[in-house]
Amino acid sequence: MTVAARLAELGIQLPEPASAVANYVPFVQTGNLLHISGQLSNDASGGIKGTVGADVSPEQAKNAARLCGINLLAQMSAALGGDLERVVRVVKLGGFVQAAGDFEAIPAVINGCSDLMVEAFGDKGRHARSAVGVYRLPLGFAVEVDAIVEVR
Repeated sequence: MTVAARLAELGIQLPEPASAVANYVPFVQTGNLLHISGQLSNDASGGIKGTVGADVSPEQAKNAARLCGINLLAQMSAALGGDLERVVRVVKLGGFVQAAGDFEAIPAVINGCSDLMVEAFGDKGRHARSAVGVYRLPLGFAVEVDAIVEVR
């Protein structure tokens, strides 16, 4: 099954990829590695903002990480001319959660993005990862995830 077919089966339609909001580019390809800048937990409705463990529940945060994953897929698609079949492997995700001081379930939150990569790419979506709790994220969003992807 193709990645596009898997996404359709999941009911996911990729959004227009976000433009850079500062002095960076959304993605850079060097050799066979595609580096995708951090994608926030935003969507057409505005997304999921706030502090996890305070005003954002763990389940909402996991959904926020899934939104980040959808936005990563949109950037991958843009970088690869719409052909997600060119993805050889999702190599690494870097996950950041705007977390309350006593919130420790950071890895469970980032699973929202990790699970999506496996759903979309199968075994090619299994990856190395970091999951970090931070004081603040850009524009108040709850989660941000960046990626390194091997492509052909």
